[in-house]
Amino acid sequence: MNTRLVAARVLSRVLQDGQSLTVALDNAFLTIDSVKERAFIQALCYGVCRQFHRLDFILTQLLDKPLKDTDVKALALVGLYQLKFMRVKPHAAVSETVLAARKKPWAKSLINAVLRTYLREQEELEHKADKFPVAALSHPDWLIKQIEQDWPEQALKILLANNQQPPMVLRVNLSKTSREDYLQLLTEQDIAAQTVSFCPSAIMLDKPVPVDLLPGFADGSVSVQDTAAQLAAGLLDVQPGHRVLDVCAAPGGKTAHILESQPQLKELVAVDIDESRMQRVGENLQRLKLQAKLVVGDATNPQNWWDGKPFDRILLDAPCSALGVIRRHPDIKLLRRAEDIGQLQALQKTIMQAVWPLLAPGGLMVYATCSILKQENEQQVKAFLAEHSNAVELSIDADWGTSGACGRQILTGESAMDGFYYALISKQ
Repeated sequence: MNTRLVAARVLSRVLQDGQSLTVALDNAFLTIDSVKERAFIQALCYGVCRQFHRLDFILTQLLDKPLKDTDVKALALVGLYQLKFMRVKPHAAVSETVLAARKKPWAKSLINAVLRTYLREQEELEHKADKFPVAALSHPDWLIKQIEQDWPEQALKILLANNQQPPMVLRVNLSKTSREDYLQLLTEQDIAAQTVSFCPSAIMLDKPVPVDLLPGFADGSVSVQDTAAQLAAGLLDVQPGHRVLDVCAAPGGKTAHILESQPQLKELVAVDIDESRMQRVGENLQRLKLQAKLVVGDATNPQNWWDGKPFDRILLDAPCSALGVIRRHPDIKLLRRAEDIGQLQALQKTIMQAVWPLLAPGGLMVYATCSILKQENEQQVKAFLAEHSNAVELSIDADWGTSGACGRQILTGESAMDGFYYALISKQ
């Protein structure tokens, strides 16, 4: 098996078909058992997506005319990525990448010429790429401008953070064990890690490890979840006897954390429109030995699934651009479009208005996104408050993020976290 060819085909599914990298990789891995081969393919695919705009710029400089064959283009990008960013010997990177094109003789000679020319002219090509923001920062032009508009002082830091590999963070199940005891278990397994001061359940690993090497993972002592996402359960402040609604709940990390943090809930109802993603919620809860009422339903139309009983707490983890988690899903830079933002903003507004009547007076709604754009976050909440006289924002006093016009924003890379936004809204 030529792993470069597999990687190129996965990337082609993303570039040509608009498939998410996660789905494309999962499909490719159905026929690959080798852990080593999977890891190499994944490293190539994530790396090319992360550095796509830079690699694409350089490839354009090396071609006489645009390359219309997406599979061959993906293979050329795979070759360039190895030469620039991986510790693969140049001769091996070139020969194996060229070999992957053996069914297309014209492509073999083209890729061979492209990669060898790059090696000869690498310094000049890289210097040229640094002069163009899209290539230098490896982001689409619309996204660079949007981030610079919202965060002029922090934009460069955000854009650079987006191109970094994120840390692996664990959420300790505090209903089963203490964070200190679990940290000791990691030490005994020679897994270096540190606690996160402002999040009582979070442990950050020095290096990622396979989950099956984590002590107690199989029996629910720990889960993988970024620190920023772990803050939701604490903000929700669930109490014994509360009835809780988790809207847009899949894949269920926050659902599980709420249940771990308060075992004496009256009920937790988790709703998501995607049946396959809701299956993942069920699988996660099963591993953790937790129970919730799982509903496949449309959050914009609660009358089709709501039983009429009000909720004390609502977590609305709203559908969003996901621009705060580009580190984890670099294909977002290839798949997200500028016109998506307005559509998502409209959907967020519709869902907020639809679930607000389900909240009991005196209840609390946490509005959350994994976006860094103000129009999805503070502007969205500000507009909602203006339209609902019985909605009052509660300030978030915290050692993380930045207070804005409404709510609190975490920018990508702050305290090593994903980009996230939270707002607390009380019902009078």
